[in-house]
Amino acid sequence: MTAPLRVLIACEFSGVVRRAFTARGHDAWSCDLLPAEDRSNRHITGDVRDHLHDGWDLLIVAHPPCTRLCNSGVRWLREPPKNPPRESTADERAAWPTMSREDRLAVMWRHLDEGASLFSACWTAPTPRVAIENPVMNPHARARLPRDLPKPYVVQPWWFGEPAFKATGLYLRGMPPLAATDRLKPPKPGTNEHKAWSKVHRASPSPDRWRIRSRTFEGMADAMADQWGEYAMQEIAA
Repeated sequence: MTAPLRVLIACEFSGVVRRAFTARGHDAWSCDLLPAEDRSNRHITGDVRDHLHDGWDLLIVAHPPCTRLCNSGVRWLREPPKNPPRESTADERAAWPTMSREDRLAVMWRHLDEGASLFSACWTAPTPRVAIENPVMNPHARARLPRDLPKPYVVQPWWFGEPAFKATGLYLRGMPPLAATDRLKPPKPGTNEHKAWSKVHRASPSPDRWRIRSRTFEGMADAMADQWGEYAMQEIAA
């Protein structure tokens, strides 16, 4: 019998994907700068780059810092926001009100470089199977990433029995695309049901909005554990 997979779920503090893999008997760990919400002892609090060489069979980067990499965030590279970004240091947040436009832009471009560096480190990790979640990238981000990066495979929560809209791009290396498991019928635009399905995008501004938007839906996590776990097990056993 093939041994359980060693799986690292990077950039996840919710534990949703980790729990899906452990429920199927795999040796799964999550890793994030934040502690685990569920207080699991199978969570590493720290920089995932310090753990990429630990002999994983499968690496899933659930929610890397993507605000600076995605198309929706490109406008802040031309005109910096009035308030400091969440990923700013304490010194930057304190100095932000008195910073010049040029200094604020320099911070935004540094955040872009840092996000691209983390993404690249995960993509080139010494792991045979890698999946990284990220929205469609802006040209500045793409120019900073490895040349062999493929186009993302985009899935939706409603493919997996979750009544919600959230286009999720998956950059895959050594892994197959996720197949829909319980495809729902999306409601018509303008209806109350459509608004309910759009809850991720319609989340009100608040300190916790980024948490709401970053969570993986359980139906999608189950599909990852079932399909990618089985694929990796079969490949190892072959």
